[in-house]
Formats: sequence, C-alpha cells, structure tokens
Amino acid sequence: MNTITIAWIGLPFFIGFVIYLLPKLDRYLALGMAFASAGYALQLFVTPPLTLKLLDNFGVTLTVDQLSGYFILTNALVTAAVILYCWQSDKTAFFYAQTIILHGSVNAAFVGSDLISLYVALEVSGIAAFLLIAYPRTDRSIWVGLRYLFVSNVAMLFYLIGAVLVYQADHSFSFTGLRVAPPEALALIFLGLLTKGGIFVSGLWLPLTHSESETPVSALMSGVVVKAAVYPLVRCALMVAEVDPIVRIFGVGTALLGVSYAVFEKDTKRMLAFHTVSQLGFILAAPIVGGFYALTHGLVKAALFLIAGSLPSRNFKELQNRPINTAVWIALVIASFSISGFPLLSGFGAKVLTTKNLLPWQAIAMNLAALGTAISFAKFIFLPFGGEGKTKPSFWAAISLLIGGLFIANIAYYEAYTIENIIKPLVTIGIGWLAYLLIFKRLVIKLPRVLEEFDHLIGVMSLVLMLLFWKGFAWLPI
Repeated sequence: MNTITIAWIGLPFFIGFVIYLLPKLDRYLALGMAFASAGYALQLFVTPPLTLKLLDNFGVTLTVDQLSGYFILTNALVTAAVILYCWQSDKTAFFYAQTIILHGSVNAAFVGSDLISLYVALEVSGIAAFLLIAYPRTDRSIWVGLRYLFVSNVAMLFYLIGAVLVYQADHSFSFTGLRVAPPEALALIFLGLLTKGGIFVSGLWLPLTHSESETPVSALMSGVVVKAAVYPLVRCALMVAEVDPIVRIFGVGTALLGVSYAVFEKDTKRMLAFHTVSQLGFILAAPIVGGFYALTHGLVKAALFLIAGSLPSRNFKELQNRPINTAVWIALVIASFSISGFPLLSGFGAKVLTTKNLLPWQAIAMNLAALGTAISFAKFIFLPFGGEGKTKPSFWAAISLLIGGLFIANIAYYEAYTIENIIKPLVTIGIGWLAYLLIFKRLVIKLPRVLEEFDHLIGVMSLVLMLLFWKGFAWLPI
C-alpha cells in the first residue's frame, strides 16, 4: 500500500509530462488519471488508515484515511467531469496537461499532514490554476489570473512564515506541532489557509476569479481547488482540540457572509461563486463530517457551473424572460434541490449530518444560512423552461457523472431518513421559496463590491490577521 500511495501521488505529474509528448492521447490520458484517483479513493473507505513518514527528523508525513478519501474522490469525479465536458471542444494538450497537474497537486494537499509538503502542494496548485485561468489569453483572463496568483502568493508567504515559527518551536513541520506553536504562528498559518480557501472576508477574491474564468475552470476552482486549503483546516481542527472553536467560528461567519451576497446577486456565475464561499462554511462548521459535505458540494457546484455555462444568459432578469431547454432545466433543478438539502440526493444527508454535529451556539446561524441557500437556488428552480437549444453529448456525459454521483452518495447515509430529518429541510426549502417569490424576486439591492477590489484585498487580509491574533489564538491555552 505504501508503494501504491507514493506511485499514485507522482503519477499525475508523469501523465502531465506524457501528454506533451503524446498530444493526440491528451483526453484519454487525463481521463484515465482521474478514474485512477477515483479507484484509489474508494479503496480508502474499506482499508485502515495509513501514515507514511518521509523525513522523520522534519515531521514530513502523509496520512491517507476516510477523510482524505472524501476529498480525493471529489477531486477525481470533478476532474473527470471537466475532461468529459471539454471532450468535443478545441482545448489543446496544454489545457489537459495543466488540468492533470492541478489534479495531482490538489491530491498531494489532501494527503499531507505536515506544513511544508502542504505548502509545496498549494503553491503548485496555485501556478496550475493560474495557467488554466489565463488559458484563453485574453486581456481579461490574464488580469484575473494574475490577480489570483498575486493574492495566492501573498497568502502563502504569510503561511510559510508561520510554518517556520512552528518548526522553531517544535523542531517539526507536523500538524501536531501546532499544539506548542506561538499564537502568531497559528495566526499566520490560518490567514494563509483562509485566504487560499476563500474563507470569510479574506476570501473575497473568489467571486470575481470563479465567475470570470472559463466554465470548466470555474467548475474546477469551485468544486476542488479551494478545498485544497479547506482540508488542512478540517484536519487541524480534528487533530488539535484548541483549534476547533476557531475553525467553527470562521465556518459560521463565512456561511452567513457568502449567502448574504448570494441572495441578492443577479449574475448566475457570481451567485454560484458567492455560494461557494457560503458552502465552505458548512464544511468548517462541523469538521468531523466535513469530508462528506465536501464531496456533495464539489459534485453539485461543478454541475451548476457547467450548466450555467450552457444557459442563454448570465443575467437572472433576462433568463426569466427566455425559457431554457427543458432537459437543461431538469438538470439545473436536480442540482439546486441537492444543494438546498432535498431528500433523495446527497445534499440532504450532508446537511442532516452537519446539523447534528453543530454546537448549540452555531444552530441559529447555520439554519439562517440554510434558509438563504433555499432562497438563492429558488432563482434557478423557478426559471421558465421549454425553450430551444442544443447541448453537446459531452455536456451530458459530464452532468450525468456528477448528478449520478449525487444519487449514489445519498445511499451512504440512509439512516438520515427519519420523519423529523425529512420535515425540517422541506420546511426550510418551502419558506425559502415563499420568501423568494414574495420578496426577493422583486427586490433590487446591489451590495457594494469595494472589498473585492484588488487594492483592498491585501488590506483585508491584514485585518483578518489582526482578528486572528486578537480574538483568536492569543486567548487559547496553547
């Protein structure tokens, strides 16, 4: 198993190189790699956890267990869906090579249990993501890509300084060194991860980046890439009890912040991007079940971004007067039902699991976030349908994989189907739909975008750093 794990980690980078040598096989090699990762992830649910110590003196450790399995499976299925979506496009070997390198670096982040290997994985994923964002080579795409790369690099600089301080205190880069690290080290590391993962106000770079990228890149970014920084936050919360309250606080804060923007947003891709911010909060609000929620969210959000790219407009007002293709509308409704917590889809089980693992002080805020989710996706559900429009077979192959995953994953938590558990989300969804039809459909409120502007992003990161130190780690008995 040790040999298989090491080979699996290195294989995507080798495949990415081979794609350049054999460009005619680019799609097949990329898809094969994604399915290989899916196979590796599935066997993690039936085998005991594995820990690999690569450099004993430095605490460089890899951990593969069920939590890793959820995140790796998400990466595999979303990557496979994106490749299928692009199958009939004119994407070059460069695109598929970078997609697989991104896939491999994110996988590496999902098995890292130390600060330095995680740093390397996140930096590689940042470069690959930048190249994919800038792939169209338009002025706009290059600017959005450079903006993302700059914010990412600044965030990781803070993170690296924190990692050095942890090593100075514990002589190890292992996550367990956080127990004896000084408060400033924890604050710097968490600032880097919060920013990279698109959490709370330090993650407000995310809506513009995800909404302005090409459709398949948006699906990858929202479905997988941001979770590369969310995973270590979940892992740290489970390993270091003192860190758990801080992770939960940011989970609640980002859930409310993202949904507050999403309910008023009139642009489909920006609404989905803000909702990514919100849903990442659900993953962090209950770390012990964050893996299953990450899988559900990754499948749903990738499907929604791919579907949004096939709609005749990005503007909700225009869509209300332009009926969309019935088959596309059905797929859109199924995905919207899942993320709203409707039974028979994995979003239902994920929300029930999360709700049952919340602390009492989190309950009201997370219920409000769930209500905001129902309001947000009522915008899609109540769109008119019956219009004309053709979609490629590759589109349906990708959507079938993702939505099929939502139905199959629903079986994993069949014990959630009790009368009480079913009634609550249905009532929440019903209230959300009524609120949308009676209030929010007619409401026109444009929230300020000042905090999203490039020249304010670093300032916001600095404010979050002070908040972490002042109200967070400085008070913890670490």
